[in-house]
Amino acid sequence: MAKFPTDPWFQEFIAAINRSERYREVAATWEGDVAFRIEAEPDKGVPTTVWGFLDLWHGECRGGGVVDEERGAASTYVISAPYSRWREVLEGDLDPIRGMMQGKLRVQGDLPTIIRYVSAANELVHLTGTVDTQFPDGD
Repeated sequence: MAKFPTDPWFQEFIAAINRSERYREVAATWEGDVAFRIEAEPDKGVPTTVWGFLDLWHGECRGGGVVDEERGAASTYVISAPYSRWREVLEGDLDPIRGMMQGKLRVQGDLPTIIRYVSAANELVHLTGTVDTQFPDGD
């Protein structure tokens, strides 16, 4: 079981993306890397901000993992939120597109493009649920 938000968790997520025929179909024309800025919440076991990165290209993930702030911030798309908000997304309690529209997840990059690929975004979220995840503030 991989602990979120660590590099082993992101590696399992990348493997799940690359196994997904559905993701390959709905993201066949998607181009752009995405960074997930998981903001520190020391009281919840996340003492520092973590940057997760996915190199997404035409229905596959060509690589990624935990990266430094410089690499993360240079991504085509950056989605930022506190750790607890990301946990809500991973547990299915917050739809990411709705969260973006409500400002619960902050987006840097072209939001209309993300919305055009809502099926791909939803599949990515679905795939997070397939990763056997341990959370730093308890299961």
